[in-house]
Amino acid sequence: MNKLFATLIRSLTIILLALVTTRAEPFLGAPCVIEVESKQVGKGSIEYMKAGSGMPVVLLHGLFAQKEQWSEVACELSSAGFMVISPDLPGYGKSIDFPDEDYRLENQVALLHRFTNSLGLYEIHIAGSSMGGAIASMYANQYPDQALTLAFIGAPLGIGPWGTRVQEALAQGINPFIPINMDQFNLEMELLFYEPPLVPEAIKDQLLSDYRGSNRHYQQVWDIVNLYTSQISNSSPARIPTLILWGKQDQIFSVSDSGALQLKYLGNQHYIVPKAAHLLMLEKPKEVSQKYIEFLRQR
Repeated sequence: MNKLFATLIRSLTIILLALVTTRAEPFLGAPCVIEVESKQVGKGSIEYMKAGSGMPVVLLHGLFAQKEQWSEVACELSSAGFMVISPDLPGYGKSIDFPDEDYRLENQVALLHRFTNSLGLYEIHIAGSSMGGAIASMYANQYPDQALTLAFIGAPLGIGPWGTRVQEALAQGINPFIPINMDQFNLEMELLFYEPPLVPEAIKDQLLSDYRGSNRHYQQVWDIVNLYTSQISNSSPARIPTLILWGKQDQIFSVSDSGALQLKYLGNQHYIVPKAAHLLMLEKPKEVSQKYIEFLRQR
């Protein structure tokens, strides 16, 4: 992945974190210390956050995102007695120097398995958001002796079609995840958040300039990941305890598809989170963490 692409993802995430977390509720428990480390895996290096000690919980981000989106959830989980590992998935954030073929989700799973083994994590709880949810479900299927539980923190890629507004934009030749003008950027924010953060115009301009500069690479990644829109629905479910959290106002994947996910993972625990859209870990970090901690403590 080129450095401009990595810089763009990092800049956008930091901005969104700053804007959203100023309105977020305080962390649970004690202050949190997050360490950032890296591991050589395959042809590249995976950078990851580590917080706390105890039973390991692995948190996976979504498409065009990175590990820092989990910062608040990681702190709350670590305060509750868990060790949180949140990597930049291969090719995203600061986990660079991976070939394009590694964007394929089955390759992400294989690299993630090598990564967890390199850390000596032979039993884990695994959770993901959006694309990360699809990867987490594939991981739990492929490595059932390692994955103790599975959690979808927000709607996952692979159980239903793109939301209506996403489909409408794509039909018009607009990819709302790769904006190239101000209207498209605003659309992306409206789709991702229940209450879109106010991004200063100057920052929007810089981000759009970077989006346009890396547009070809973004499109290549999109073309790969978009192949997996039926991944979960067409696969066998992991037969482990499963938590499903879905934002009621999610416009990336409609809440109407949450029932299909519940039927796929029988015996699951599920909650529809009100006044929340796609990025639950940013909009509702306290509520998400409380539900997840309750779920984990039952295991």
